[in-house]
Amino acid sequence: MKTFTLDEAQSLLPLLESLLNRAIEARQSAQAIEDELTELSQRIFLMGGVRVDLERVMQQKAELESYGRRAKESIAEIDAIGVQVKDIETGLLDFPCRVEGEIVLLCWKRGEAEIAFWHTVESGFRGRQAIDDRFRRRTALGERPN
Repeated sequence: MKTFTLDEAQSLLPLLESLLNRAIEARQSAQAIEDELTELSQRIFLMGGVRVDLERVMQQKAELESYGRRAKESIAEIDAIGVQVKDIETGLLDFPCRVEGEIVLLCWKRGEAEIAFWHTVESGFRGRQAIDDRFRRRTALGERPN
């Protein structure tokens, strides 16, 4: 498992936020198309059939697949960096970090200006605590993650 120092994780935020935004936007666009297709299916069922623009429906299905692929690719890129996507909807990311011989997770949520919290693997988001000197000290001492 790749681990990050606080500075390394912080330096990745612009790239990760861009990938995360791309995934979220793709999911939202896909959801909008799914909603339209569901509404069309309901109208067909309730009215016993309606005139359907098949070309438009096929185009929407192709767009739906494209948006889904874009979201998956963005999440896969984040994962390949070694960062854990915990919740795409809220934009919650965790960065494995070794502090005093223990693996903990630096925790960042979309919209936060910087990584300011961490938690144990077991406690999760509810166990978030403020970054303390242990994280800054290991960067200042030049400690490298394993």
